[in-house]
Amino acid sequence: MKTTFENTKEANHKDTINVLQAIIEKNYDAEKGYKKAMQDAKNPALKGFLQEQAARRSRFATAIDQKLHQLGETPKQSGSVTGTLHRAWIDIKSSVAGNDDEAVLEEVIRGEKASVDEYQEVLKKHQLSPEITQELQTQLGDIQGTLNKVKRLEDIQS
Repeated sequence: MKTTFENTKEANHKDTINVLQAIIEKNYDAEKGYKKAMQDAKNPALKGFLQEQAARRSRFATAIDQKLHQLGETPKQSGSVTGTLHRAWIDIKSSVAGNDDEAVLEEVIRGEKASVDEYQEVLKKHQLSPEITQELQTQLGDIQGTLNKVKRLEDIQS
C-alpha cells in the first residue's frame, strides 16, 4: 500500500508528463505551422524569419523531448489533430486572402498568442520541478519576443 507522499509524488509525476506531452505536441504544431506559413509568404526576409521560428520550435520540442526521457517517458512524435485542422484553415484563408504576407503574419500572431496563453496557464496551474519550470519560462520568453517582433512586422506590412 502506498503512502500519501508516494501517491502525491506519483500524481505529480503523471501531471508533469501530461503537461510536457501537451507542450511538445504544441511545439510540433507550431513548427509545422511556421513551415506552412513560410511556403505561403512572398517576402524573402519574411520567409527567412519564419524558417528561423520553425527551427526554434524544433529546438523547443527537442528540449521537452529530453525532459520526458529524463523522466523515463516516451515523448509524442507528432502534433495534434487541432494543429492539422488549423493548418488546413490557414490554407483556405490564404487562398481567399490571395496568399499575402499580411494574412500570414496575422495567423502567426494568432498562433503565438495561443502559445503564450498556454505556457502561462501551465506555469500558473501546475507544480513542476524548478528545472522544467525554468525551461518553460525560457521558452515562454522566446515566444513572447517572437510575438512582439511579428506584431512589428505586421505594422510594417500594413
